[in-house]
Amino acid sequence: MSSPAIEAIDLAHSFDYPLYREVSFRLSEAQSMAVVGRSGSGKSTLLHTLSTFLRPNAGTAKLFGQDIYMQKSDEITKLRRYDIGIIFQAHYLFKGMSGRENIEIASLLANKMIDTALLDQLEIANVIDQKIGDLSGGQQQRVSIARVLSKQPKVIFADEPTGNLDNETASLVMHVLLDYIYRTNAALFLVTHDDAIAGRCDRSYRLEGQALSLVDAL
Repeated sequence: MSSPAIEAIDLAHSFDYPLYREVSFRLSEAQSMAVVGRSGSGKSTLLHTLSTFLRPNAGTAKLFGQDIYMQKSDEITKLRRYDIGIIFQAHYLFKGMSGRENIEIASLLANKMIDTALLDQLEIANVIDQKIGDLSGGQQQRVSIARVLSKQPKVIFADEPTGNLDNETASLVMHVLLDYIYRTNAALFLVTHDDAIAGRCDRSYRLEGQALSLVDAL
């Protein structure tokens, strides 16, 4: 049996106050998982731990069967460049460049070609050569998602990817993300405050009272 794409084993973290403890789950290829919870519950902290950016206070975080924080820095760099993609609510695009140029940078670093069909799916093909500053907030967010998916990651971490989008565009983005993971056998770990968005994933969890509990399973 192959290793899960993501595995959490008794994870715990705190800053000035405890966020969560004994968080455990496994997420396999071609599966999607959402975590919902109030602001400050630790959703984004958990995502940062699983995506290689924050060592947990306790427990083990694994990607592809390997303990993330036992790996060397160059191995973690390779994971970030080739195997994982992170979608932030703040999209961190280069304002002086066009949408296409932003995507090309990520594609070149990962040695991939831009998937033009993806631009059509996200309904940004007609604006992709405009400067980022000339695009609407929703268009910028979709460019940032295209930038991540063009890397062809094996795991996608999405932090409130639809938080600044209207309902129609949010539904479009979720369709594209879920279509991608099913087509490519990737995995999606998503955190959101939106129960409706979470409900579109295969599994939905709630982070509350320092514990992660299953809300629904398909």
